Amino acid sequence: MSRVLWGGATSASQYEGGFTDGKGLDTQDCRPYLPRTSNATTQTRLLTQALIDEAKDPNSKQFYPFRVGTKGYEYGLQDVALLKELGLDVYRLSISWSRLFPTGEEVEPNPKGVAYYDAILHKLHDAGIKIFVTMNHYAIPLAIVEKYRGWTNRKTIDLYVHFAEFVLGKWGDIVDYWLPFNEINAGYFSPYNGVSLVKPADAGYDYDDVFKSLHGQFVANAKTVQIGRKLGVKGTFGAMVSCFCYYPLTPSPEDNLELVKDEEINQWYCMDILSKGYYPYYAQPFFDQHDVTFEITDEDKRLLRDYTCDFVSFSYYSSSICTVQENQSQTAGNLVVTTKNPYLKASEWGWQIDPVGMRTTLHKVYDRYNKPVIISENGFGARDTLEADGAVHDQYRIDYFKAHFDEILKAKEEGVDVRAYIAWGIIDIVSAGSCEMAKRYGVVYVDADNEGQGSYKRYKKDSYYWYRDFIKNEAAKEELS
Repeated sequence: MSRVLWGGATSASQYEGGFTDGKGLDTQDCRPYLPRTSNATTQTRLLTQALIDEAKDPNSKQFYPFRVGTKGYEYGLQDVALLKELGLDVYRLSISWSRLFPTGEEVEPNPKGVAYYDAILHKLHDAGIKIFVTMNHYAIPLAIVEKYRGWTNRKTIDLYVHFAEFVLGKWGDIVDYWLPFNEINAGYFSPYNGVSLVKPADAGYDYDDVFKSLHGQFVANAKTVQIGRKLGVKGTFGAMVSCFCYYPLTPSPEDNLELVKDEEINQWYCMDILSKGYYPYYAQPFFDQHDVTFEITDEDKRLLRDYTCDFVSFSYYSSSICTVQENQSQTAGNLVVTTKNPYLKASEWGWQIDPVGMRTTLHKVYDRYNKPVIISENGFGARDTLEADGAVHDQYRIDYFKAHFDEILKAKEEGVDVRAYIAWGIIDIVSAGSCEMAKRYGVVYVDADNEGQGSYKRYKKDSYYWYRDFIKNEAAKEELS
């Protein structure tokens, strides 16, 4: 097997900004920054209609960080030069649906948006960096949500397919990897982000809406693969889920059974459908238990069967604990909450650091799907300090990389077909979970704070130089082998 490709990633909503240059309002643009409290994160990722109405008010006093990002719309070509110097093999970026089609219903795309992506994608191609495009990364035009209730309405499938058809036709000759949906299973555990469902003011989400929306994305995904193959685009198509490497809290049979059930719905459900082409055996009993009903047509079944993914990909940041026992200490994870693991240390944000869990997850994913595997997101969110001389000393991030890279390479040696590793937020971006800049992932520092103040100038962190040397050394090993 060839060596692992080493890369980095950003998403349009967290990175680009450029809010006033013909772009339409999308769902992420409605999420305000709130100073950290016990419920601030929940308030910013489970939006109600009242919060959306406030976001639409031009006189709102809230700061909406995703409208600024880290100004990739202005710095994009300069950033590509930094990525080329870094030596990245592959760069994952997303395309903003509302930048190309502001309400989602336009026939022709916004020419300024087309010009922006055209310049960035061709600059990457010319730099010899493989391109990994996420077509929908947690953001759809708000107009679609308000007019059609988003993915609960099959009209949204048609609108997405129109967007996808343009993107595939325009850039299909230079993109290497296509991902129709980011972390598609987030539609279950974080419905506003994942499937753009507005939270009822005084209630939880309706399961019918959640699973109907997910089904809409499954069909849109299959139709996107269908179009790509018909057009003969260069790249291969993937599916992506967020993985958590579940462990039982105790050896009790009940805790282990809880793990199996949590894995099925939280982690495997979406990938089982997109990779295998049909709904898994455990879906209908779950639907019956929760009174879930939605239509699956014969044409839907055919599309899902005939247009599965070519590779599987996943994000991994931390592992999770499963238990039936109540009143256990809790901690945070990637858009989820879990029981604390006494054997692991955690970041300031409570995410438990578990490199071995990465290796375990690689084995589980490859064993379950037997398709090439890409780690499409991983990284360490931390506070970084910009020194007076422009240096950022982030040894903690280097240590995190080292530990996880060692486990990835071990999994590769053990037979897992790992094709690529992609570091999340390779250039500092706004945190998707907490809507803040203080939680940084990049190897490139961006001078901005939580309220959008700063020069937005870029600085190379110590981890930039470490990662550059690591990539160079891995390439040299392949040449010698």
